[in-house]
Order: sequence, then C-alpha cells, then structure tokens
Amino acid sequence: MTVSTKGRYALRVMVDLAEHASGDFIPLRAIAERQNISQKYLEAIMTSLSKNGLVEGAHGKGGGYRLARKPEDYTAEEIVRLCEGTLAPVGCMKDGECCDRADCCPTRPMWEGLDRTINDYLRRWTLADLARGAQEASR
Repeated sequence: MTVSTKGRYALRVMVDLAEHASGDFIPLRAIAERQNISQKYLEAIMTSLSKNGLVEGAHGKGGGYRLARKPEDYTAEEIVRLCEGTLAPVGCMKDGECCDRADCCPTRPMWEGLDRTINDYLRRWTLADLARGAQEASR
C-alpha cells in the first residue's frame, strides 16, 4: 500500500485546519501557502473533503474552509481512506476484487492481518493528536 500525494496532502490540510481552528473560515490561499501545496491541486482535495462532510466551505469575502467537527472526532484512517478509496495492502483485499483462490489461499490470512493492522493503526490517530504533535514539533 502506498498512500498517494492526494491522501498525504489531505491529511496535512486537515491538520492545518485543526491547528488554525477558531471557528472562522480559513482562506484556501493561506492553507496552500503554509503547506506549500498548489492552490489548484488543493481545490480538488478540498472539494472532495467538502462533498464528504469533513469540512465546511464558504465562498466570497470571509470565505474559505473550516473543520465540520472537532479535531478529536476525525481519524487519520477516515481521511486517508476517503482520498485513497482503499488501504488494502494487496489487490485481492480490495472490496469486490476477491480472486477465485481466496477460499484456499495460504497467504490470505497474513494479508487480512496486515490490512487490520494498517486500519487499526490509522484509526488510533486523531486529527487532534496530529495537530498536537505538529505544534510540539514547531516549538
């Protein structure tokens, strides 16, 4: 499993929103500058996050984005999965892509365990945890 740029950037953007949460909308330009991400690429990411209810967006003067929930109510797994679609370590673990050897495959239990480990690990990290870690690292 490799997390794409979209997944990594979405997580960074969500951490940025958590770090700068004041209730106000944060301009996309400010986020793009702080995170050194192209504003155009960031627009696509924010559209996906907004359509799926992770962030709220507002247009016009005073517009931008803000978290739809408290930082502790998001997990890294939720954010990355939204962008990646799957976190499966191998193709046969993806939803609906089971091969005809799945019932007798001697390696399937190992891949299932790795899949559980990945998901469980990412579920343990909240956006609040990541924002706290970023703030501590910047001191």
